[in-house]
Amino acid sequence: MTKEFELFDRMATHEQVVFCNDPATGLRAIIAIHNTALGPALGGCRMQPYNSVEEALEDVLRLSKGMTYKCAAADVDFGGGKAVIIGDPKKDKSPELFRAFGQFVNSLGGRFFTGTDMGTTMEDFIHAMRETNFINGLPEAYGGGGDSSIPTASGVLYGLKATNFTLFGNEELGTKTYAIQGLGKVGYKVAISLLEEGANIFVSDINNESLHAIELASSDLKGTLKIVPNEEIYSVDADIFVPCALGGIINDMTIPKLQVKAIAGSANNQLLADRHGIMLKEKGILYAPDYIVNAGGLIQVADELFGINHERVLAKTKQIYHTLLEVFKEASLTGNTTDEAANAMCEKRIENRKTRNNFYSAPLKPKWSIRK
Repeated sequence: MTKEFELFDRMATHEQVVFCNDPATGLRAIIAIHNTALGPALGGCRMQPYNSVEEALEDVLRLSKGMTYKCAAADVDFGGGKAVIIGDPKKDKSPELFRAFGQFVNSLGGRFFTGTDMGTTMEDFIHAMRETNFINGLPEAYGGGGDSSIPTASGVLYGLKATNFTLFGNEELGTKTYAIQGLGKVGYKVAISLLEEGANIFVSDINNESLHAIELASSDLKGTLKIVPNEEIYSVDADIFVPCALGGIINDMTIPKLQVKAIAGSANNQLLADRHGIMLKEKGILYAPDYIVNAGGLIQVADELFGINHERVLAKTKQIYHTLLEVFKEASLTGNTTDEAANAMCEKRIENRKTRNNFYSAPLKPKWSIRK
């Protein structure tokens, strides 16, 4: 079989993959729609200087499949999709590029909704929305829900409560010790909340400004803070490791260093490979599947398409606690890893509901849109 036909095999599990090319603006992008059984595909658009088209394709295929499971776990009526733009976000962005991208999104007729991800901002999609109605995650001034890191951080805290309840029989946050990797928008909020509860936390980050900010803030809070070098965050003696930065950090190199009882954080794709979930189980470390824990932001952007209601978002985000307890229980009963149990739950939900969303027929503008 030729290399060209192997490419089709790589995309075989996806419903649709669109290659976007606009020489006038320099846009080179890929949109991948994995599964729309639960509703139109929903997923952010990231921008980074991939080394090759093959690398970009591999990333968008993996991420879009992950969004299918994430939407199913969060119990929102959307399927999985993702987009990637090939380019350096520091120097290759322009309003025209994002307007061109918006035209490609619009050409899908509502099968795919997108917004910010790594390397893109809400402001980028203000330009894209001039060409399409299928944008979410916008600033409040433009009819969006605003900062999605707020519900994401809330979801992490609910995930930590569920993890504590499973391990210790109570959901109290302030009586435990946490190792937080990454103090970005989500990690910083989680760290502050834990300090307010009186928890002891270790933190690491590549950004010295973030470390300085948390150090200043901690002086007025109940908990205690210790900053550790990035390479030492894996080996600190804590109850729970809270990864809030890059993915793939649970791997052959880091698992032997871990001294925690559990892992629960907001970083995407924390397990480098499926077998690392097995390694964690064998080591007695409880793993809270990342796509359940970090679903707060997804819940907000999905809800945004029906009209802004922060109270509704918060109520939905609280369900992360109960979903995790269900996954932990199922894993214990079956002997599977927690990520296997989570995947099985999502696959069952997709199968059971794939005929329940026939209201969706890809109109030019969705009937639930807030932007007429």
